[in-house]
Amino acid sequence: MQNGSDPLQELPAALAAGARRPAGTTGPVRVGLVVPGTRPALADIEARIMAQRGRVSLLYQVLLNSAAIVSGWESMLSAVRLQTGVPGPLRELIILRVAVLNDAPFEYEAHAPIALREGVSAQKIAALSAVAIAELFDPEEALVLALTDAMTRDVAVPDALMEGLKQRYDDQQLVELVATVAAYNMVSRFLVALQIAH
Repeated sequence: MQNGSDPLQELPAALAAGARRPAGTTGPVRVGLVVPGTRPALADIEARIMAQRGRVSLLYQVLLNSAAIVSGWESMLSAVRLQTGVPGPLRELIILRVAVLNDAPFEYEAHAPIALREGVSAQKIAALSAVAIAELFDPEEALVLALTDAMTRDVAVPDALMEGLKQRYDDQQLVELVATVAAYNMVSRFLVALQIAH
């Protein structure tokens, strides 16, 4: 990114790898969409979503099919995104890496602009699409991305990696990092399974 340039202008190149449907999917969203304002029983949760997100996105129109799920989802994801000590740039690197690994372009497209606003460079966003973690990431980013890769690809985290994390983070920080990776694996798998895509 050049000084004085608008980081959102750099987004199209950074999104090139993610701007497609998940592999193996061909059709529309696999469940019905709930149009906001059409179910009075959902008015409170719709108001919460609007307050947190400014709109009821396609994802939330799917989630509104279950009042219990959308309510819990909104509470948990808002806590992960807005109430932990995970720095915004690190959180967005996690989310984008999960989206790449799980082939979830909707998640990637939703969070790439957020990552740019949080100060993640377009170069780092693009590098998340590589198989291996690039050298342009600083040691903390590389460590957290290694955690993200282990949890997303293998579920289990090797002892040596966990020891490296424990040397850098206290228990609360580690729980919040692991919860962020886990939560966005949930998001991406939900998106892919139900073919939620732009």
